[in-house]
Amino acid sequence: MDYQYAPLPTMMSSGDMHNRCWGGRAWCVKDICGIVCAILTWMLILFAEFVVMRVILLPSPNVIFRTINIIIFQSFAFLAFASHVRTMLSDPGAVPRGNATKEMILQMGYREGQMLFKCPKCCSIKPDRAHHCSVCQRCIRKMDHHCPWVNNCVGENNQKYFVLFTLYIALISVHSMILVVNQFAECVKSEWRLCSPYSPPATVFLLLFLTFEALLFAVFTVIMLVTQLSAIFNDQTGIEQLKKEEARWAKKSRLKSIQSVFGRFSLAWFSPFTQPSCKAKFDSHFYSV
Repeated sequence: MDYQYAPLPTMMSSGDMHNRCWGGRAWCVKDICGIVCAILTWMLILFAEFVVMRVILLPSPNVIFRTINIIIFQSFAFLAFASHVRTMLSDPGAVPRGNATKEMILQMGYREGQMLFKCPKCCSIKPDRAHHCSVCQRCIRKMDHHCPWVNNCVGENNQKYFVLFTLYIALISVHSMILVVNQFAECVKSEWRLCSPYSPPATVFLLLFLTFEALLFAVFTVIMLVTQLSAIFNDQTGIEQLKKEEARWAKKSRLKSIQSVFGRFSLAWFSPFTQPSCKAKFDSHFYSV
């Protein structure tokens, strides 16, 4: 496919408002199932925080143990929540809807007889490695998959935040399980009524439910984290692997592929508040602005 691009100064700046809210300032997918899953994710994080803080850490008489673990758990929980929100409210790489018009194609500089791909569902010109998402109702550049837990696609622009979300959820899940095991050991050694502000049956129920939640989320997020890192290393998205698509693009080295998602190595890799510092140059008519 031989593309010849021409700059497009002012495109879709006001007309393309699909999946946008707050006057177009934020990306938001209006999918009921995804919204419910996102709220459920927040509730599960809050439940884990409630049990860890109220049942395990705050009642602990060991000040050093209590302080260190509160700082660690609250830091990871905050970063997990921030990564989730950033993934959900970031444009994953949506191609502008309706740009496959005759006038727009001429503006883009295509020659007569030149081959291009048009999406019949959202009437957009599909760049290389873009796929249509039936939930977002958009073509997404480097779409990996649509995740209902973040109510969004994971694509070119928000993959970093999704990877961080899976990382921090896995960390607080493992941390929670370690704290639960330690709490059970402390309660067995001492009297149950002294190791928690709640009754023994309520304490056991809360600790067991937290164990089940932490184990489930640890397994799920570790699998997702490994899958995402593997896709980044191999420069091949999940949907490309699933469809067994032959690579028509020049594959990047592992280092370049990681940098395209996270930027040049720094502590900012682990922050959901920073964007990658070395994004590739792009053609404006394939980006919603």
